[in-house]
Amino acid sequence: MNKETTNFRSGFVSVVGRPNVGKSTLINQLVGRKVAIVSDKPQTTRHRILGIRTLPEAQVVLVDTPGIHKPRHRLGEHLVTLALEALKGVDLVLFITEATSPPGPGDLFILEQLRRAEVPVVLVLNKIDLVAKPQLLPLIERWRQEHDFAAIVPVSALKGENLDRLLQEVVRRLPPGPQYFPSDTVTSQPLDLTLAELIREKVLHLTREEVPHGVAVVVEEMVPRKENLLYLRATVYVERASHKRIIIGTGGQLLRKIGQQAREEIEAFLGKKVYLDLWVKVKEKWRRDEVAMRQLGYSPEE
Repeated sequence: MNKETTNFRSGFVSVVGRPNVGKSTLINQLVGRKVAIVSDKPQTTRHRILGIRTLPEAQVVLVDTPGIHKPRHRLGEHLVTLALEALKGVDLVLFITEATSPPGPGDLFILEQLRRAEVPVVLVLNKIDLVAKPQLLPLIERWRQEHDFAAIVPVSALKGENLDRLLQEVVRRLPPGPQYFPSDTVTSQPLDLTLAELIREKVLHLTREEVPHGVAVVVEEMVPRKENLLYLRATVYVERASHKRIIIGTGGQLLRKIGQQAREEIEAFLGKKVYLDLWVKVKEKWRRDEVAMRQLGYSPEE
């Protein structure tokens, strides 16, 4: 399994950026399989997720991080801490920003943290499918004035454009090293957390703007019932009774839709049938309560 020859390269690559710039989409594309949930709502990623891409000549371990932002509660502080901690002990950083706008205060704040980390940085200009090509050269030149990047690569994570070049730029900057994970491993994230995140993704897609940030999902039970069938019981936690009513919907209609979409994706992920038993409970102001955060799996020590 381990490849110790000096021809083989391996390393850890942190993916950082402001909320909603496409970090999780990019990681899923580079891994070749969905390992991080995706949403158009900011602060979707809440855990440090490792996505793994194994090539004949290299193994790239991608560390997905929460978007770096100005926190408004304990959960927000925890997410920013996670993101900044992910800069330590890595071989390379992919700093993702949008090609649709020049560097803003949030980008420059992140760049300052990267300078302190003293690690090579590849700037990834994402969403080039939304801008005219002549606009890219001035933007690249503007960024070059801000930092001595190891490389600047324009991509469209959504469309898969220029990702081969990005992967080449990453691999050539990794040190010689062993293969850390088996070739068929795509994430080191625990299975229960992966399944909980897939459920939370469906809640994000199907609920109103005021609900998603206060949602957490915990897998309470996973039991094989018979051949090729898994019983999965999970709880969706919200901060208000009104949010619980929204997620359940009239006559339980929305919760059934969430459950159906989540079950279909989990079955595709696991390759087996799943009986999903989904519940909704209220845990008031859990994002501001450190004890509640730990109970829901958001530990400052993780």
